[in-house]
Amino acid sequence: MNDDIFQDLLKSSNIFKNKEVLRPSYVPDILPHREKNIEELASILVPALKGETPSNVFIYGKTGTGKTAVTRYVGKQLSIKGSELNRTTHFIYINCEIVDTQYRVLQNIANHFMEDWSDRIPFTGWPTDEVYSKLVRRIDNTGGVVVIVLDEVDKLKGDEVLYNLSRMNNDLKKAKTSLIGISNDLKFTEFLDPRVKSSLGEENMIFSPYAADQLEDILGERAKLAFKENATSESVIPLCSALAAQEHGDS
Repeated sequence: MNDDIFQDLLKSSNIFKNKEVLRPSYVPDILPHREKNIEELASILVPALKGETPSNVFIYGKTGTGKTAVTRYVGKQLSIKGSELNRTTHFIYINCEIVDTQYRVLQNIANHFMEDWSDRIPFTGWPTDEVYSKLVRRIDNTGGVVVIVLDEVDKLKGDEVLYNLSRMNNDLKKAKTSLIGISNDLKFTEFLDPRVKSSLGEENMIFSPYAADQLEDILGERAKLAFKENATSESVIPLCSALAAQEHGDS
């Protein structure tokens, strides 16, 4: 048996040109058929580039309709433009399916601003109000505008963290924050505490499912990046698009 078990595998040909673009975490440079959504979200966040507080926004739509991709794309562009204009902007993304408690959400956001590892807040063990206080201090010390994205926001355990984050601007002196909540559940906010709802609800965006022809464009663009030339037959993309559209317009 060959001791170098990976050498032959490295030499062998495969159908992929760049497999990474097929991962759910990949954010493409082009987002077909979401131009209006991109423009709408950008118009909500543009005050950050003027040193002003953007409105909080909730984004709704079924799984695979581009909510997360559009949000991360706009966030990336916001950070780039902020650097060009010498405006301090931070775009922090949290998946609440993984980070689902008030402590963990506050800890994750706070640690974004901790350059020294010894200053980082531990996974558990601190009083929640102490975590919140440290987060406020770190954001104020950094200044600028912080946009916090809570993806799968309906998976949070309790809505206290939403209340605290939405009211954080009252405790900040040198910085501002804005919240983006992403959810598959259109009725999510109906079950929130009224005080949370009143402090959160400013803007809403709805992402409709893709049609089959739109999915074909999206999958076609992704296939060009992912697969080597002639790796797939011409019928594969239309078939996948039709099947996905029948399901729920999931790209």
